[in-house]
Formats: sequence, structure tokens, C-alpha cells
Amino acid sequence: MFLETPWTTLLILINLLVSGYALLVDPSLIDRWAFRPLHILRGREYHRMITAGFVHVGWAHLAFNMITLFFFGRPMEVLMGPVRFLLIYFGAELAGHGLSLWLHRNRPTYAAVGASGAISGLLFGYCLFFPFDRIYLFFFPVGIPAVLFAIGYVVLSIYAVRRGIEEGGIAHEAHLGGALGGLLLTLLLEPRALPIFLRQLGL
Repeated sequence: MFLETPWTTLLILINLLVSGYALLVDPSLIDRWAFRPLHILRGREYHRMITAGFVHVGWAHLAFNMITLFFFGRPMEVLMGPVRFLLIYFGAELAGHGLSLWLHRNRPTYAAVGASGAISGLLFGYCLFFPFDRIYLFFFPVGIPAVLFAIGYVVLSIYAVRRGIEEGGIAHEAHLGGALGGLLLTLLLEPRALPIFLRQLGL
């Protein structure tokens, strides 16, 4: 199983090792690698657009992201192959941080970390292939069809961004940008994705 999806496994391991090191040994790494618009735009620290995706602010944050990556990254890697899988993962992360950069360009104290943007991209790419697969949230016994979850996710993120809400430290604009970036990249890299999606909708 792990040999079939080596990049998903490697990404999980890197996240666990880097975030674990930051949380247990060197907390200053979180600040040095965090997504900070001021440092990116004025200090030209462009590496933060990628490094922010490998540090997390807590164990729950890290665990939720890695569990999601495990369940949705593996089928996407099998479907897309390693090169396209990595393009979607990192492309979605850049899309999420790109939207955040534009929205928070005038907020010098803004900071964000986590792989949520990249993972959101994989989740939305997955929805193109399996729109009616059930997604279970926080062990809730009734699963939500992937396509409905995706629609609700976008609506909630847009609403939160428009109101400037970041409840619980969740950067909704990074989720939204990553989701849309992953969706577009999947459609671009796999032309069959849209016909597969439409066929399952009966269109």
C-alpha cells in the first residue's frame, strides 16, 4: 500500500518530522518558516510560500491534516501518477498562499502555517473522480457525499473570507485558494476528469 503511494507517504513523514521537531525541539522554526506576507513582499522570502506547509501550530492541527492527506492523497497519487500528484499538491499550496498574500498584503502581523491549502486541492481533485463517495467528519455517523461537502466547503470559505473571519485560527482563504487551485490543476492535468465527473452526475 505504502509502496504504491510513495510521495503521499513521504509528504506525511516530512510533515511529521518537521512539525514534530518544531513543536518539541525548536519552536522558533514555526516563525521562521511561517507564511508572512510582510516577509514575502518586502523581504523577498519567497520560500515561505512552500515551507509554511510543513510546520503546524499544534498536534491536533498536524494530526487532522495528515489523516486527511492519508485518505485523499493516496487515491489521487494512484490516479494521477507521481508527477501530476506533486504538481497538484504544491500548486494548490501556492494557490492558497497566493490568495492569502493578496488578501493580507496590508496586514504586517498576519501569519499562517499548515498544509491545509495543499490538502484542500487534493480533496477537490478527488471530488471530480468520486463525487458521491461518503466523507465522514469527526466520526459523525452519517457520511456526506463528496460533491456536497465540496460545495459547502466553498460556500463557507467564501462567507468567512468576505466577513474577515478566522475562527479557531482557520485561514479560510488559504483553504479556498488551495481548493480552487487543486480543482483547476486536476482538470488541466487530467482532461478525462470533467467527463468522469459529469457522467457520474448523469449529465
